[in-house]
Amino acid sequence: MSFRLGLIINPVAGLGGSVALKGSDGPETTARALELGAQPRAAIRTGQALELLQGQDIRLLTWSGEMGENLARSLGFEPEVLGTTAEITTPEDTIQAAKTLAQAGVDLLLFAGGDGTARNICDALEDRYPVLGIPAGVKIHSGVYAITPQAAGQIVLSLVRGELVTLQDREVRDIDEEAFRAGKVRARYYGELKVPSEHRYLQSVKNGTREDESLVLADIAADFIEQMDPDIRYIMGSGSTVAVIMEELGLPNTLLGVDVIENGKLVASDCTARQLLELTDGHASQLVITLIGGQGHIIGRGNQQISPELLQRLGRDALYIVATKTKLNQLEGRPMISDSGEPEVDKMLAGLMPVHTGYHDAVLYRVGY
Repeated sequence: MSFRLGLIINPVAGLGGSVALKGSDGPETTARALELGAQPRAAIRTGQALELLQGQDIRLLTWSGEMGENLARSLGFEPEVLGTTAEITTPEDTIQAAKTLAQAGVDLLLFAGGDGTARNICDALEDRYPVLGIPAGVKIHSGVYAITPQAAGQIVLSLVRGELVTLQDREVRDIDEEAFRAGKVRARYYGELKVPSEHRYLQSVKNGTREDESLVLADIAADFIEQMDPDIRYIMGSGSTVAVIMEELGLPNTLLGVDVIENGKLVASDCTARQLLELTDGHASQLVITLIGGQGHIIGRGNQQISPELLQRLGRDALYIVATKTKLNQLEGRPMISDSGEPEVDKMLAGLMPVHTGYHDAVLYRVGY
């Protein structure tokens, strides 16, 4: 019997990331993101998962147009389309699609989006239905997502082949986007969903930073400031570890955005992907980033302003990764993850990289994808 795979794509997921809107919830944010030139990428990321499933014995059930049908047909699948939607989709479309696909008896509901989409799925389904998320949003705090689109494809492939895959209850979490844009993270628990998990491929719920590491963070900042070159333009990524560096420099910081500094001065704040490309054109540049505690992502979670084009321009050696050893230990041996949206860029960044963990102190840690 064919594996019955349900597919839902939130076409507007992640739109706000590259244009520094820090989310895509609500029609006003979607309209603003498109106005600023944001390009939808949820279908592209879903395609990276589905490509691993081509040629498998799969009966694919989905929704019309950009919510699944168009992509499925472009990849050679012959989907069963169970419903239609308007050109600009809404949370209600996701909820209706999830309910209908579950009632149709799919073996697994595969969906692409962010934490808002996960909330919609949680609202629609009881926790006995197996689901799996393809990360495509700006906010990915929930534990229902694979670490990358390719990892999602690998989990589904294991299920299709009849391999033993653990089914776990995983948390759905989301944050207040208005507070997020103001630099405050207020995560809220919304429920749990049944998720097929393989330890290498499923992401953890985001962990907060420990408060007793202030001295270590100060040492990390001092080490970075000591080696700064006045002729280099520094792209300062999001997160509290990088924020400490900015604080030590006496510069204003966008905690959940990306700033650019040069020669001890702020060049631009809360930059979009396009602005970062413009600001680094013709300038020697370095990217300062940290990893998300518990998850390990250095690229692709909350920093979509750092585009694949920028990473290609900078090259691997221009990445300056900062993190406490506590944060690294939270990964329990799992690699840091680059999920830029372009597999070739993620391959370029893969392998051992130095992580600056204190004053004149660094460790080698593996980057995966």
